[in-house]
Amino acid sequence: MSRRLAGKVALVTGAAGGLGRATARALAEEGAVVVAADIDLAGARAVAEETGGHAVACDVSDVDANRAAVAFAVERCGGLDLVHLNAGVGTGCGVGDDFDLGRYRRAMGTNLDGVVFGLHAALPALRARGGGAIVATASLAGLTGIGYDPLYSANKHAVVGLVRSLGPPLAEEGIRLNAICPGYAETAIIEPLRDMLAESGIAIIPAATVAATVVDLLAGSAAGECVVIQPGREPLPFAFRGVPGPR
Repeated sequence: MSRRLAGKVALVTGAAGGLGRATARALAEEGAVVVAADIDLAGARAVAEETGGHAVACDVSDVDANRAAVAFAVERCGGLDLVHLNAGVGTGCGVGDDFDLGRYRRAMGTNLDGVVFGLHAALPALRARGGGAIVATASLAGLTGIGYDPLYSANKHAVVGLVRSLGPPLAEEGIRLNAICPGYAETAIIEPLRDMLAESGIAIIPAATVAATVVDLLAGSAAGECVVIQPGREPLPFAFRGVPGPR
């Protein structure tokens, strides 16, 4: 069987469970050496054991922790070629009476800072290899509003904007940056919504389905795309409308 990523080194954040764990497995099946990074080091080590890779502790909301995770991958594996900036959490509060500064900071630190800091840390290592590929986990909530968690939608919209803005110039350097925008996928984030989803008949996307799209993006040629993943559909790049110009 052809293994598309043989000889490549891949770093996955939020690798201890959910989409990160599924992606780590899929990357290993395609021949990549996987560095599983997570604030849950025990969970990351379990994934490393499954995939024959390595584990490193990483709080993605800490810029120095991101730098250290990349440095670990480079030192342990000789370089870095592929990155899945995946760590994410639900917000659990709004902007009204339920606003909670700690929850807000945690969500923004993980979902947005984790991508910004991850890019900042990984780009020098990818440039040293002459190029590479990065996939950021956004969400369908980054393409449309969701009233039950507007702050989550806000930070995922920011990830989408970052990928669209950085995708073209990075592609000129041989570094392909894309985002995935899954609907309700099998992750810890949907736990508070699971009963509602079941009652509504909304299908939950298996983590392995999302992971397969991540691997396809890392192994493919797309750049600057935000790929929608929904039950019963083939993944497809979202078609953004142009904005009106000046008169």
